[in-house]
Amino acid sequence: MLVERDHIGIFGKMNCGKSSLMNLLTQQATSIVDPMPGTTADTKIALQEIHGLGPVKLFDTAGLDEAGGLGQKKRAKVLADLKECDLVLLVIDPQTREFATESEILAQARELDKQILIIYNLFTPAGEQRIGHVEESLPLLRFHKKIKLAAIDPNCRPALLEFLLANFVSKNSKMELLPFVERDEFYVLNIPMDAETPPGRYLRPQAMAEEYITRHWAYPVSYRMDLSRARGGDAAERQRFEVFLDSLKRCPKAIITDSQAMDLMHLWTPDEVMLTTFSIMMINYISRGRLASFAEGLKALDHLQAGDKVLIAEACNHSRIAEDIGTVQIPSFLQRHWPGVVVEHNFGREFQENERLASYKLVIHCGGCMISAQKLLARIRDLDAVGVAYTNYGLFLAWTQGRAALRKVLRPFGLTIYD
Repeated sequence: MLVERDHIGIFGKMNCGKSSLMNLLTQQATSIVDPMPGTTADTKIALQEIHGLGPVKLFDTAGLDEAGGLGQKKRAKVLADLKECDLVLLVIDPQTREFATESEILAQARELDKQILIIYNLFTPAGEQRIGHVEESLPLLRFHKKIKLAAIDPNCRPALLEFLLANFVSKNSKMELLPFVERDEFYVLNIPMDAETPPGRYLRPQAMAEEYITRHWAYPVSYRMDLSRARGGDAAERQRFEVFLDSLKRCPKAIITDSQAMDLMHLWTPDEVMLTTFSIMMINYISRGRLASFAEGLKALDHLQAGDKVLIAEACNHSRIAEDIGTVQIPSFLQRHWPGVVVEHNFGREFQENERLASYKLVIHCGGCMISAQKLLARIRDLDAVGVAYTNYGLFLAWTQGRAALRKVLRPFGLTIYD
């Protein structure tokens, strides 16, 4: 199988040690190192295999702060390289006096939702004493992991590699959508279509689940529940569901349901059948397996009180009508159970532009079906950095039905909470 190389770019101002860092990684004189400013005339590229990470393409870029016509051409090339990279290594010499270049690189990389790691390159031991000043000058550094080293010292290479392996998520990391699917088993997709359901197609999570189950030699079966009749107490609606299950001749292995139906499905699903939701499936998949962190975030609800702020974050700007989950159902539940809690919303790019992330007690994120893993992981990194708990729609709606319901939807993924 052909594995696509991860692109790792080294960025910073002139003479901060970018080429020295390139040579430290490649263990050879890949890039010319010289105290003359502007030595790197064009991006130097090296192909390498890093043990534990795999094949990578390294970019040693020119300083973004070079003046003049040639400097402008180099700048355009550097910014083009930034767009191409999966990981941005921002090299900072703490002994320099201004950090406009680093500020611009940070802003550009964050706008593109890039993974960013900070390398403090210490030319002398005195440089370490200046790091506090750097971080006062560049507040965005608080969101990103950092390492201190001397790029010209080959003994620093093991620590650098360990730092990269511990903090970089490769685009080649394999992730299963429904890891519990088994060959020749039935899986029910409960799809209660409502006023927001687009005509002529399934929503992306539903289509992805159907394709995944089929591709893995199992049998997806779609069922449409009538939510309004079921919630109205119509016994015939539950009977219709039970007749449907009986018609399969053998019990389905699992049911994947729309999160809005959890109030019924956690009661209707037989004990021997696994249950989860499309939203939980998607947040685990898009976050590259970080479902446990989203589940752990629910514990913030145990300490919620008047005056606390909760942010509801949606990755897209879909048309919101009827009883929308993010703008109606979840806010209504929060305000009924925790009077005085302040509920705010971010849609689309608003999350990246929110400078008050640290002020929230909890962030409740959508399933992430219309966002890339790169964008979602960027959001998670920011929230982890400022210590804000986060969960998602599907987990929250399961939590509202009690701890037994929450345990049930986590069990297919091998997770437990509140045990």
